[in-house]
Amino acid sequence: MDRLDTEIAETPVSGREAPEQATSAAPSRKVFVKTYGCQMNVYDSERMSDALSRDGYTATDSPEDADLVLINTCHIREKAAEKVYSQLGRLAKLKKRRQSEGSDFMVAVAGCVAQAEGQEITRRAPVVDVVIGPQTYHRLPDALAKARTGAKVVETDFPVEDKFTALPKAPEKVIRKRGVSAFLTVQEGCDKFCTFCVVPYTRGAETSRPVDAIVAEAERLAAAGVREVTLLGQNVNAWHGEGSDGREWGLGELLRRLAEIDGLERLRYTTSHPRDMDDGLIEAHRDLPELMPYLHLPVQAGSDRILKAMNRRHTADDYIRLVERIRQANPDLALSGDFIVGFPGETDEDFEDTMRLIETVGYAQAFSFKYSPRPGTPGADLGGHVDEAVKSERLDRLQALLYRQQRDFAERCVGREIDLLLEKPGREPGQLIGRSPWLQPVIVNAKPEEIGDIVKVRITKAGTNSLFADRV
Repeated sequence: MDRLDTEIAETPVSGREAPEQATSAAPSRKVFVKTYGCQMNVYDSERMSDALSRDGYTATDSPEDADLVLINTCHIREKAAEKVYSQLGRLAKLKKRRQSEGSDFMVAVAGCVAQAEGQEITRRAPVVDVVIGPQTYHRLPDALAKARTGAKVVETDFPVEDKFTALPKAPEKVIRKRGVSAFLTVQEGCDKFCTFCVVPYTRGAETSRPVDAIVAEAERLAAAGVREVTLLGQNVNAWHGEGSDGREWGLGELLRRLAEIDGLERLRYTTSHPRDMDDGLIEAHRDLPELMPYLHLPVQAGSDRILKAMNRRHTADDYIRLVERIRQANPDLALSGDFIVGFPGETDEDFEDTMRLIETVGYAQAFSFKYSPRPGTPGADLGGHVDEAVKSERLDRLQALLYRQQRDFAERCVGREIDLLLEKPGREPGQLIGRSPWLQPVIVNAKPEEIGDIVKVRITKAGTNSLFADRV
């Protein structure tokens, strides 16, 4: 899987108000949700919270105060499974104490590590009551009910039923609590089978949600005050579906339909694969002012030999020519990417090819990692693994180049006037933070009641990771 945009480190998602008040028949329980990984996991955690509300759960910010701890895991990072087991070891002590106090304290593991490990999790960590994969989390309340009888429940199949149809809809007040910018999953799974990636095995085959379901969810978000929606998918630009005109739509046509929704002022999408960047999507970047001029388009390497070993099915030249076409359609577009350093068999010349590609393309943001084998992937069985010291040295050089490009792009933003969506309070009193059209955090003096407004600002300074602006 290519990275889903900006979330690299652990991303805690907790303390959200429950989507619905518990019914009088449901016991009052509290849930602590911790989310690791990408934006799709954030979205999944919110939908699981929606489902748990039907089981009488409300959110808490502390595992100490919870009746259920739900860990939504990510399998992309190195030693992801071992980090989960380490956390479960700590939770075992908490569970023992809470049960001694008379609580029916439970632990559930969801997400891609859950899918990959399955029964192994309950074997190695008896503290876990429920293991549930990304395609079955709509069954979470039923799984918890079964676990309360003393059973260990593992749900990691790929069911026929549509989980999105089965999940409850979050009410307007909960959407408002979550903010003026929202995620919306439109596509899941991957058919690309890159040799370094576990996603086809943990998320399944590429599937696309229907147009009507996506539009209906986007309309609910807009009606609740959401001004910006980011469409999510493992390969989001592989999305396709039958449109209202009876034709097969691609992501470009879907974006045009979403741009018609009243109140929805900004659209983004992530993550894309170069092979699925078609003419309709490129033209949407040319034509739609609602579509922000930012594109996360991972390439992973600049060496054709390594790209072939990765099963990327494009060359470096294919990628560069695609970027040229996109920038011709929208010269103001900022590009982000992913890079893996030290893939098995990577030589010094292969690495220099990657550096040359970065110099040629120019990135406003990028994410880069040392290769680490994922069990069950073809890459784990390849020979020619690169020494860790060599990988570290290459990564340092590559990140220095990417950081310089990021700084150069930020400096070029100084003096520009932009429309800024005010999203949340800043660290200092009297400050609010929004995102530039190119996804950088922008700090400006504004009042809390202006959250949700789109205001004109002028960029005055480029900080290390943020921009600063004055109102125009």
